[in-house]
Amino acid sequence: MAEPRWARASIRLRTTAAAVLVVAVGLLAGAVALVLLVRGSLADGVETGAEQRASALAAEVEAGRMPEGAPTDDEDDDPEELVWQVVGADGAVVAGSQPLPFVLPTGERDDLDIPGADHPYLVVAEEAERVGERFTVVVAASREEVEDSTAALLAPLAVGLPLLLLLVGATTWVVVTRALAPVERIRGEVDRITGSRLDRRVPEPPAEDEVRRLARTMNRMLDRLERARDRQQQFVADASHELRSPLSSIRQTAEVARAHPGALPEGELADAVLEESARMQRLVEQLLLLTRADEGALARTPHDVDLDDLALAEAERVRRTGTAVDTAGVAAGRVRGDAGALGQVVRNLVDNAARHAASAVALTVREVGDHVELLVDDDGAGVPEADRQRVFERFVRLDEARARDAGGSGLGLAIVRDVVTAHGGSVEVGAAPLGGARFVVRLPAASGR
Repeated sequence: MAEPRWARASIRLRTTAAAVLVVAVGLLAGAVALVLLVRGSLADGVETGAEQRASALAAEVEAGRMPEGAPTDDEDDDPEELVWQVVGADGAVVAGSQPLPFVLPTGERDDLDIPGADHPYLVVAEEAERVGERFTVVVAASREEVEDSTAALLAPLAVGLPLLLLLVGATTWVVVTRALAPVERIRGEVDRITGSRLDRRVPEPPAEDEVRRLARTMNRMLDRLERARDRQQQFVADASHELRSPLSSIRQTAEVARAHPGALPEGELADAVLEESARMQRLVEQLLLLTRADEGALARTPHDVDLDDLALAEAERVRRTGTAVDTAGVAAGRVRGDAGALGQVVRNLVDNAARHAASAVALTVREVGDHVELLVDDDGAGVPEADRQRVFERFVRLDEARARDAGGSGLGLAIVRDVVTAHGGSVEVGAAPLGGARFVVRLPAASGR
């Protein structure tokens, strides 16, 4: 369905049109009210004057004096602004202000036309009695003053209202233009920002208003985009470097076997290829898991996961390699999330502890309030306090040689942090009672536990 034409107009045009329309309605209503008020007030004044004149004439009649009008013999003279007649009980005119070709009506009205007059007359009547005779005093007052004053008021209103609306429209247009100027500057700057120029920022206007808050929000968004871009570029560079190492090892071994047949013991080429390809497979799987965490794909369809079962399973796996694992502190602990991702968290922490332990690893699962804690301790050298935040960064190795010998990629703890964060939890590292490092994972407990 096509949008109406007004919806496609600019903000300045729509705002100006709305302001002019609202002011026009208000001014028109005010003008009409003013005209009606003035007209009514003048009409009331004319009526009051006519009634006072009628009362005075009636008082003269009742006092026994018949009022006299201005002498004239020409019935075609224009009527005066105020004319009156005293009408007897038989309907005959007994006295009048001036000769009229007809008898004034004895009922009150405000639209009497008198021949020769340019404006209608307002008529009032009052009864009078003298010596048993009844008379009706009728006074007709011209509405000329009312009509002339109303016409005089309409003229300036007809000229002033359009000029005032024009002033309102022009003022609104200028004000909106100046208000939108910072938005236009922001738009122009955003239009110049590209993926390679995320360091640019939009200008922030000095006024503390919505536009300034918008500019601040956009600059914060650009900060996040720049950090994400830098992080992605660093991630790609590190991943490329890590993948290059096993590929180079495979190629070097293959080139030696090809250039010097029989130089390598039987099966060494196959062993090298299997070992390095397994290392590449683990690295690719870790990269995919980190990508899922970055995209927020983890824990979208959460299930109940028994963290204690995952810990016991990993302890059993590590024991087969000859490392002593203490699971006496493992108690029931259920959380909600992605079972595969949480299993990778437990595995990475246990493998990290086993890799750095001197002889023993201890696992603990416990409920603390509305959270479940997983503690992984080892009796190794521990993590220096200065490196306890950096250890969770991607491709960071605090012990380069030992990590490479064990097939580490520097992604294990980064995966732990990203997966735990995606599940609404936290992870930290400190000193373990065994003397080495203690990794503490806190996850929200499953409801209804």
